[in-house]
Amino acid sequence: MTSPVTVGLLHPGQMGAAVGHELTKAGVHVLWCPAGRSEASARRAEQARFEAVPELGALLERSSMVISLCPPAAAEETADSVREEGFSGVFVEANAISPDRAARIAAGMVGHGARVVDGCVIGPPPGGTVATHLYLSGEGADSAEVAELFAGTVVVPLQIEGQVGAASALKMAYGSYQKAACALAGVAQALGSAHGVDEHLTAEARRLAKSPLATPEYLTGVAAKAWRWAPEMREVSESLVAAGLPREMAEAAATVFDFWEWDKDDQELSLPQVLDRLKRD
Repeated sequence: MTSPVTVGLLHPGQMGAAVGHELTKAGVHVLWCPAGRSEASARRAEQARFEAVPELGALLERSSMVISLCPPAAAEETADSVREEGFSGVFVEANAISPDRAARIAAGMVGHGARVVDGCVIGPPPGGTVATHLYLSGEGADSAEVAELFAGTVVVPLQIEGQVGAASALKMAYGSYQKAACALAGVAQALGSAHGVDEHLTAEARRLAKSPLATPEYLTGVAAKAWRWAPEMREVSESLVAAGLPREMAEAAATVFDFWEWDKDDQELSLPQVLDRLKRD
């Protein structure tokens, strides 16, 4: 079944191409603009069955919806180029950017006649049986219009309460843990390898695997122990320096634990109290 909606996709990186391919498989006509893009982008677009439109202005004239899914640093530049062409359809800001940037982009777009939906992609590039979640916030009718396009695909649309910025806030909160955890894992493995204990490190991590992000109530115990953990992280910092590895994330963790210093051995704290401690005055 062919959808009456034509979508302009800016710009098909690995995630964008995979998300767009789910649309073409669902019968949605997807356009892309090859101007200034790489050969790799062109190959991805061709494989995803996007139609190439040489100029952005022509693409926007034919599109009732535009999805911006590009590197975060290019988010505002991409939005500016769309706004300057006078686009008045639905603009889906799906980049990994802060809520403030999302709101700033939306204000500019809405001021020139467009409707804006805030998007947050969580998960790997979709395809086959591999699913990813697309969270949407903003005006309900506009979010519903975007969600309807992805119905039945492995891009699972999830409308959440809140205006533009809510979906971006979710992305920032999730990314702050996921990306930092990857950096921490890299540093930990490098330190273990430097001392020849990496196999034991991996074995212990597998044995005790638990995500504090998935079990937030665990953080109440962390706060009670933070007075001991902060000095330990500074010992880790010194160990990293001795091994020629970056110390900054260990120092940052110690600084966070310092916020809980006065909660020493307090097992009665509630989770809201623990989280409130982290707010700077």
